[in-house]
Amino acid sequence: MPRRHERGGPGGMNAVLFRRTLAANRLRLLICAVGLFAWGLVTPLIYATFGRELQGLVQGNPLLSRFSQFGGGDLFSLSGAMALGFIHPITVALLSVFAIGLPVAVVAGERQRGTLEVLLARPVARRSYYVTTFVCGALFVAILLAAELAGNVASAASLGVLGEIEVARIALLWFDGWLLFLAFMAIAFAASVSFDRLAPALGIAIFVLLVTYVIDVIASLWPDASWIADYSLFHYVRAKQVLDGSLAATDVGLLVAVVALAVAYAMFVFPRRDLAAPS
Repeated sequence: MPRRHERGGPGGMNAVLFRRTLAANRLRLLICAVGLFAWGLVTPLIYATFGRELQGLVQGNPLLSRFSQFGGGDLFSLSGAMALGFIHPITVALLSVFAIGLPVAVVAGERQRGTLEVLLARPVARRSYYVTTFVCGALFVAILLAAELAGNVASAASLGVLGEIEVARIALLWFDGWLLFLAFMAIAFAASVSFDRLAPALGIAIFVLLVTYVIDVIASLWPDASWIADYSLFHYVRAKQVLDGSLAATDVGLLVAVVALAVAYAMFVFPRRDLAAPS
């Protein structure tokens, strides 16, 4: 019984591993959080300073109008500006440090270095290892999203435009965005437990993220191809609509389903795979 408690149970959290994972990533987390907070300051500033001028510039020009509403956001309203920043490549890249980088490093990366076997030889069950590192990743993603939205709020408040949206809706956007990147993280973990080398796991995870991102971008910029947006996970986080008061339960349900399926796959495969010797 003491050994089971020390292991955190076959599928439970391991407190020691949790603390060590947090400690090992604290500097990286701080750098990414500062970067996202700084980025969060930018889009409300652009809207408050140039929003009306930009709207007048693009009116009557269909091409400019389409490009100004990249990814479902725009610079003509506070909600649109925040939505634009929320799905911008800067946001995606910084969040991917943990949504993709962490999962492939803690399983496939450790396997490649030959250190995963050493970790699991200690009193840590495989499912406990997976659950603990997954919870750490989910926490990191939650903190980073909160940092960006905190930057949005601070910037909008200082510019006197925060009253244009209900602050409570920002929490809904945080939750919706967290589910999106949790889905990518779950997929990255599923890829990571499937390989003994970092490169294929990382390649698959990045491929899924980039393809779904590009699909969403094409659908938002090309009206005739708007139907392909349904095949992108990004399409199910409609940031502007959420901030304007509309959060579709079906969008949330689809993201939850993706997370559940990827987690179920990893929890089934990880305990059953042999650990290859490093080469």
